[in-house]
Amino acid sequence: MKTSAIKAEDLRGVFAVPPLARREYAARSLDFAQNDLIVRHINEGGITRLIYGGNAFIYHVTLAEYEELLSWLAGLDDQLWIIPSIGPSYGRAMDQARLLRKFRFPAVMTLPSGDPRDAAGLERGYREISDTAETRLILYLKEEQNFGSNQAAGLDVVARLVDDGLCAGIKYAVVRDDPGRDSYLEGLLERVDRSFVISGIGERPAVIHLRNWHLPGFTTGSGCIAPRLSQELWAACARADFDQAEKLRSEFIALEDLRDAWGPARVLHAAVEQAGIARTGGTPPFVSGLSLGQIEELRPVARRLLAEAKDAKSAQSQR
Repeated sequence: MKTSAIKAEDLRGVFAVPPLARREYAARSLDFAQNDLIVRHINEGGITRLIYGGNAFIYHVTLAEYEELLSWLAGLDDQLWIIPSIGPSYGRAMDQARLLRKFRFPAVMTLPSGDPRDAAGLERGYREISDTAETRLILYLKEEQNFGSNQAAGLDVVARLVDDGLCAGIKYAVVRDDPGRDSYLEGLLERVDRSFVISGIGERPAVIHLRNWHLPGFTTGSGCIAPRLSQELWAACARADFDQAEKLRSEFIALEDLRDAWGPARVLHAAVEQAGIARTGGTPPFVSGLSLGQIEELRPVARRLLAEAKDAKSAQSQR
């Protein structure tokens, strides 16, 4: 895996956020043979940046599983930039940070917390976590109260963490009906250079975030099935061919609609298996799997997206 220091250009592009495969039987242990298949599929589609976060249910892994996961991630190809997640609570993050410092991950993503917190407290905690893990942070902004009720104070904290070098990037994932109008994102970009901020909600708002807000990259869950299409979408935006970008974006919407309706992570977990990429197995406790009826509705959508990606690869090879 990549261990070199993060530069601004490293945030330009697509970041896959894959599921984490487990075995089916009662123990539900992590299945790294199947996870290797997922990583290989994503990498063959041209994506070299992977974030293991919400889609991997990192919220619910045990500490022993977390150590196993870190060891496996650290052994992946040197061309891959792997970003594990940490938290969301302070105590859990500190326990994980002591494991992280055994490795050389250039950054770790902070999972957003819904527990009592405020801007000053989070700043102190994040500095301790970064120091203990001996790595930089990717901040995950999922809603406007990430740093407490005082938005201005929270955004000031984000800016200080960036200015002090503790924050290597920001995954911006606040959902808007109209992502082109977003006062919170506007406030963030007034304080932080946009080169640090990537769009963090998949393909649905990606074109607007890259075109209107000039963000350098975006994260994708559905792109774990069709990584080549996600790469082509980003490339189209980079060359300002937004008509083509919108066409590519439309290929993802059927799966994104199901993810929004039934839960993004649990749908992606099942979709990767239904597409035939790898056996993802069961979900951890606290998260139920899809019903048989939902699986039947999901299967053709996942396979159609995979087929579109294969068609794109074939067309590209014939040029």
